[in-house]
Parts: sequence; C-alpha cells; structure tokens
Amino acid sequence: MTENLKTVAPIEDFDWAAYAQNDPYSKESREELAESYENTLSKISDKEVVTGIVTSMNKREVVVNIGYKSDGVVSMNEFRYNPELKIGDEVEVYIESQEDKRGQLILSHKKARASRAWDRVNAALENNEIIKGYIKCRTKGGMIVDVFGIEAFLPGSQIDVKPIRDYDIFVDKTMEFKVVKINPEYKNVVVSHKALIEEELEQQKKEIISKLEKGQVLEGIVKNITSYGVFVDLGGVDGLIHITDLSWGRIQHPEEVVQLDDKINVVILDFDNEKRRIALGLKQLTPHPWDALSETLKVGDIVKGKVVVMADYGAFVEIAAGVEGLIHVSEMSWTQHLHSAQDFMSVGDEVEAVILTLDREDRKMSLGVKQLKPDPWESIEEKFPVSSTHTAKVRNFTNFGAFVEIEEGVEGLIHISDLSWTKKIKHPSEVTEIGAEIEVQVLDIDKENRRLSLGHKQLEENPWDVFETIFTVGSVHEGTIIELFDKGAVVSLPYGVEGFATPKHLVKEDNTQVQLEDKLEFKVIEFNKDAKRIIVSHSRIHEDISGDDSRKKGKRSSKKDSGMEAASIAPAVEKTTLGDIEELAALKEKLDNQKVEAFKKESQKKAEKETEVADAKTEEKIEDAQPEPQVETEVLKDEVEIESEVKTEEATKEAEEKAENEDLKEEKE
Repeated sequence: MTENLKTVAPIEDFDWAAYAQNDPYSKESREELAESYENTLSKISDKEVVTGIVTSMNKREVVVNIGYKSDGVVSMNEFRYNPELKIGDEVEVYIESQEDKRGQLILSHKKARASRAWDRVNAALENNEIIKGYIKCRTKGGMIVDVFGIEAFLPGSQIDVKPIRDYDIFVDKTMEFKVVKINPEYKNVVVSHKALIEEELEQQKKEIISKLEKGQVLEGIVKNITSYGVFVDLGGVDGLIHITDLSWGRIQHPEEVVQLDDKINVVILDFDNEKRRIALGLKQLTPHPWDALSETLKVGDIVKGKVVVMADYGAFVEIAAGVEGLIHVSEMSWTQHLHSAQDFMSVGDEVEAVILTLDREDRKMSLGVKQLKPDPWESIEEKFPVSSTHTAKVRNFTNFGAFVEIEEGVEGLIHISDLSWTKKIKHPSEVTEIGAEIEVQVLDIDKENRRLSLGHKQLEENPWDVFETIFTVGSVHEGTIIELFDKGAVVSLPYGVEGFATPKHLVKEDNTQVQLEDKLEFKVIEFNKDAKRIIVSHSRIHEDISGDDSRKKGKRSSKKDSGMEAASIAPAVEKTTLGDIEELAALKEKLDNQKVEAFKKESQKKAEKETEVADAKTEEKIEDAQPEPQVETEVLKDEVEIESEVKTEEATKEAEEKAENEDLKEEKE
C-alpha cells in the first residue's frame, strides 16, 4: 500500500482550503452540477398558466407538481366543481408567484380556468358540447352555476322537463349542462340541463307515440294542473286531460277531481304525430249519466236540482250527477220585461222546475219555473178590465212611452201621448222615473199578444173641452215664450196649456223678434181640439190695430176727395143754365137719400145676423161643456155672452158711425 502511494502523482490544482472545510466539490464542479440540475427543472414565469399533476390531496388542499423545484398547493374549494378529482389527474394552474416569503410556490386553479374559460365556453356553444358545472346557490328565477370558473345562469325552467317546486335540492350539486346562450357584451352565459333530458325524451316520445292507439287505456302520473286541464306524464311523453273530460258533472277546477303526483288511468281520445300532442280522457272510463237516467222521466214532470252555472240568458240546473237542464230567463217569470237570470237565482240555489223538453239522443233538457205558478194573462180581463184604475211600477223607458208593471207577469205600455193632456211630452222621463209608482187606467187589452195599453192622463177629465170655449179663434191671451226654435216658439198660455207661433207671428210692433221669457199678448189664429194644437200670433195684434187706423185714414181721405169733386163740379154748374142746375140737384138728392137708406138697412141686418150667430154659438158651447164643475161652466157662459154683446155693440156702433158720416157728407155737398 505504501508502495502504491509513492507512485501517486500529486494534484497540482487541489483546493486545500475547501478540503479543510470538508467540501468535496470544487467551485467549478459545483457550478457544473448546479447547471446539470437546473436543466432537469421546468422553466416557468409568473402570471402563466401551466399544466400540473396532482401528487397528493386531502380535505383542505391539493398538491400539484408542475415540474418546478417545489410543488404548489391549491385550495380544495377550487375543485368543488369536480368531485371526481384524484391523484395523477392533470390540472391547469395559474402561477401567481414562484416563491412567497416562505419559499412556497403559489398556484391557483380557479384563475387558470377563468383565463381560458371564455374560449372554452364559446367552443362548447359552437360544438354543442356537454360540460360540467357546479351549482353554487339559488337566485331569483333560477340557479348560479360555476362553469370553467365563470358564473353562469341556469333558469328554473331549464333544470328539468318537469316543473321544479323546490330549487334548494340542487344546490352544491355537480351536473351536466349545455351552453344555450352567450352575451359577450355583458359577459353573461346561460346553460340548460333540460336540453340534455329533452334529447333523451325525444327518442322515447317517438317510440311511445308510434305504439299509441285511440281508446287505449294507459297509466300516468299527474304532472301539472292548470285552470283548463291536467297534464299527465305517460312515461316520457305528456298528454292533456281537458277540464271537460275529467268528469261527467260540471266542475270549477281540476283539483276537485285529481291532485299533483296522483297515479290515474286515462283513455287516449286523440293524438297528433306531427305536433306530438295527445288528448286524454278520464270520465270516458265510466258510463254516461244520461244512460242511467230513469225511463219514466218525461215532459211535464217536476224535478229538483242545484244551480251550477249562471249566464245572462239562463241557469243550468243539475238534477243528477252529469245530467243538467237549462232554465231560460224567459221561463223564470211570466213577466214580458226582459230580465237577467241573476235577478231570479244564483249558483248553489236549490230549485224546483218543470221539464219542458227532453232529448235523450242529444242529451239536452229544458226546464221552466214560471209554469209552477198560474198564468196571470188567463184572467186578465176579469182582474184588470178596461177603464179600471191601478197603481203600476215603471220598469223601462222608450222614446215612444214607458213600460210599467201592474203585477208580476202583467206589463203594459203608457204611450207618450197618454201621459198629459196639456203638455207636449218629448220623453217619459219628464213625467216619471224608472222604479217610481204611477197611477194608470186600462185603455185596451190584447190577450192573444199579451199587450196592455194604459193611460195616465185619462185619470183626469179632458180639459180641451173647456179650452175650446176659452181659446176661441180671434181671442187674445197673455203668454210667455218658454222655448225658441228656428221654426217658431212654444208659448205658455193660461190654464197650463201651450201654444205654438211661427217666426212671422213673433215680430213685435217695432219689427224686432221676441226673446225667451218675454211676456206678450197673443191672438189665437187656429184651435184644433182633436190634434190638441193651438196656433197663436203676436204680430196679428198690432197688424189689426194698424189696419183699423188705415181704414179710418181711408175714410177721411175719401171725404176730402168728395169735397174736391164737389168743388170741381161747381164751376161747371155755374156755366149751365138755372133749370139744369135745379134738375141735377133734385136728382142727386134723391140718389143720395136712397143710398143712405140702403146702407142703414144693410148695416142693421148685418148687426142682427152677427148677434144671432153669437147667441147660437153660446148655446152650443154651453150644451157641449162638461157639467162639472158647474161654477166654471157658468163663468165661461157669462164670458161668451159678454163677448157676443160686445160684438153686437161694435157692429151697431160701426153702422151708426157710417150713417153719421154719410149725413155729414150730404150736408157738405
């Protein structure tokens, strides 16, 4: 051994200082070794996404090897979306820092997912891929789902094909989804789990519908209830039972028959392969109630039932389960005035009715209630004879009159012309109102057509018999203008009567038109008792006065002309001989005397004739006047006699004036 040591050559560059410090490597060797080690490590940089391998994991954290000199630790919360994570799985991580204060490599799986999430989400939408997401929590109208680190929205309607009543059972669950909508502007993502189920159900529907047949009975589960029917799950395909096919009887809501999640047997009524619609029935599994209806039931029988439906035109009454009859509103009362069915009965009422028609083939029945009471029109003539007076209730108005009801089932019409003797009624509301009571008199009965003609003014005596003696043609009365029209005016005259004047008879003496509420004197120029019409004129009064003045002026002018003629004759007479003058004077005097005598006789005869006519009219008016009241008749008689006497005196006076004028004329001549 000693010999061997002697043959060993000494190392010239041996580092005795390092040897003294127990370091077996030289500086160069150490650098070479460090370089060789670094070449075995991955080159990484901060803010970079790399792929690593899970080397270990526990409930709190996951250790990931990315090929760096130290492993990184990631929180287990960032892997909640992937409950199947295990050792050896490759995961993407984001390098936040190569070393922290403790020399630890800081990694984040959540940020790595988020950095590439939008690319993956867009790719999933384009390629129709199925992705996994973690349901984090519930929100308004749906759920929040973590997809690739992005919060996506899962609408409640897209969770399942069945309506979801409790959303909380899906929280903290990982499910498969399809991306159905992306809004890049607002960074919104909408996912659906229902789309995956529908694809599977679509295949099942095709198989089920291909095996369906009308009349086939299947078992299903009540899936949804609406106001119009029930949706039943037939094992992958839904069918609808309309509310009318749930029960033979009338129901208000399907919940009266079935409840959610009930297992029921249904019969297939119809189906549409193209629209994938199936119509189901439940009541068809039981016999129709009309088939079990008693054969002894016939028209005229009295039945009892319950009102199940009300309408304006009538009421439907259920006399047995599934057997209904209609009571039309016209069969509820004998009254002819049209009412609403709600005025007589309401839903739930127990009623008794008579069968009017019965059709077993069409399964229809009509009922009547008024037939249980006697028809009031059978004894109408005995109970309400013509000219009898009754108290009625106003039911309705029309432009031509008012319909009143004397008793239930007995109605009549008061024509607008039978409401008042004196006033021009334009609408019955001017006299009475709906619901008010009014006294009426029966004028006419039409039993066959059930019509009753009534009158209100007939309860009073006809004042037009008296008015005929007061408002004689030529008489003058004070009146008030109460209405003005283009065609004339209505004038209120004494005793509550109204007259009419045309525009040309409404001109005042100063050629101005009358105004509303003016009180003036009017002259009667027409009186029509049958038409109950009085035509008056204000203009005629001052026209008559001006006419008298013009006649007087005419007389004076004629006298003046006569004087001038006499003056013109005088010179001519002077030229004649004395014998001619005497003969002419005697002849003229004779002719003048004859003319005066003839005029006096004619005037006297005219005055006597007018007196006789006035007396005759007075006697006729007194005879035609009503005996009651007597005092008023006597007053009217006195007025007529006075008027006749005045006319006689005026005629006599006029004759005397004419005679005096002629005498004066003679004297002048």
